[in-house]
Amino acid sequence: MRSFAASDRFVADVQARKLKPGYVFVGDEAFFRKRCRDAVLQHLIPEDVRELSIYEMDLAETDLQQILDRARTPSLMAPFQVFFIRGVKNLYTRGKHDEEFAAVAEYFENPNPAALLIFVADHISIPADARRMELQDRDRYERIRQTLGEYCSVLEFARVDESDAVKWAIDTAAAEQVKLDTDAARELVDSLGGDMMMIANELEKLTVYVGDKKRITLGDIETLVLAAKQRSFYELTDAISARDRTRALVVLDAILSSGDGEEAAIGHVYMLSRTFRQMLVIFERNVRDSRALWQALWQGFRVPPFAAEDIIRQARRYKSRRELTVAIRRIARADFALRSNPVSKRLVLENLVLDLTAEPKPQEVAWLQEQLPV
Repeated sequence: MRSFAASDRFVADVQARKLKPGYVFVGDEAFFRKRCRDAVLQHLIPEDVRELSIYEMDLAETDLQQILDRARTPSLMAPFQVFFIRGVKNLYTRGKHDEEFAAVAEYFENPNPAALLIFVADHISIPADARRMELQDRDRYERIRQTLGEYCSVLEFARVDESDAVKWAIDTAAAEQVKLDTDAARELVDSLGGDMMMIANELEKLTVYVGDKKRITLGDIETLVLAAKQRSFYELTDAISARDRTRALVVLDAILSSGDGEEAAIGHVYMLSRTFRQMLVIFERNVRDSRALWQALWQGFRVPPFAAEDIIRQARRYKSRRELTVAIRRIARADFALRSNPVSKRLVLENLVLDLTAEPKPQEVAWLQEQLPV
């Protein structure tokens, strides 16, 4: 699968012990970083010396020259050392960094064969289609290629294409002797916004959940994944639909403080979008009870039983189709902001909640309709 090619190559290098002295992991897809790290731990570092062999460094806190000096010095306690170096963006801030790059060049002229340097450039966001990369990220990427790329192997960790994510989920389940139905795999990927870390975590839970049945269906996704994930989001949309700004921010804070928090921000926005689209259908079809709800919402787009009355009540708080449409447009705008590598994902979500709990102004409605056509 094309989306997994870079991490597959690194894992193959680790297994064959044909490693370059340095790598740069470019991209904010945490799933691939974890996959590569797991390979390093499994194949290169004995469990009894891991505390002495793995170094987590940050260029915002530690000088690069100091890190390189440590990598250059053989360890008496560990046969092999791995340095994960974060904060790479600090090498590209304003001002001269000639000394740092000169130190990098000097180290790689005679690298320590018992050390591996991995620079983590997670400040760059690479979409599944790299041609759609933001100009700023493209410039950052090119600067890394021209500098660290002269000495290190650059691995591109882009967002996973939806079809690749679906195939990965099916293949991973099959490796555990569990059949994952294709429609269930698509719903799993779609419901989690293509976030591979969350997909991997939920698939592991689903495998245990189905037990001896050895088959994961669409119903299992709706029961385990969507129900658990949506319960807190129905609390959030309840506060939003009631225009209770304080309660909505409190619920949002609880969501962000649990589980994957801000790292799952795109998945959070997806769930909000899904819930508001469900409310729009409920409003348009004038649904008033749970029996009519099951007829209005199709399979794969239904709500868990516990939320039926709640979502009907919430939808009826809106006075017009336009109010719900504007809310969906605001959520789409927040999704775009999150995919543009913002300074703070929490701030994007908090601003979204403030927007959704405010009464829409006529001029804002017109602007949104102009900027984000349905």
